[in-house]
Amino acid sequence: MHFKKEYINFAEDENKKRIALFTGTFDPFTIGHQNIVDRTLPLFDKIVIAVAVSKLKHTSEEIDARVKAIEAVYKDEERVEVKSYDDLTVDMARRESAHFIVRGVRSVKDFEYEREQAEINRKLSGVETLLLFADPSLSSISSTLIRELRFFGKDADEWIAKPRK
Repeated sequence: MHFKKEYINFAEDENKKRIALFTGTFDPFTIGHQNIVDRTLPLFDKIVIAVAVSKLKHTSEEIDARVKAIEAVYKDEERVEVKSYDDLTVDMARRESAHFIVRGVRSVKDFEYEREQAEINRKLSGVETLLLFADPSLSSISSTLIRELRFFGKDADEWIAKPRK
């Protein structure tokens, strides 16, 4: 794999902040999402959790509620910012000066989707995508599953991200 010269220079330039964008609808933000952010934090100076306003997906919670819930999880972590966006991910990355998009992968199906997205994002903007494989103990957790459990009146709180201690 060959990184573009700008990424090599970026890694060598100590004055540039290493900023990553972690994107999703996060409806809700799960312990799987939290695990990806926590594992990514040592790699970057700042992580922007970018909560998507999806026109293609029906969400159960309003965008402001999702942003506030994630902010509560990371209230004591100054390297994490939470913002919403309603345009292309690469445009959000550009606004935030992020050189990397972080995505979690639970399965082969996820990998194929994320690989295609990464190629498109790289072609559109040059931004690279960092894929982190889900912790095996968390790979069956999804926001969709949690919404379904809640719909049928089941308790799914154990899979919802909580503030770190």
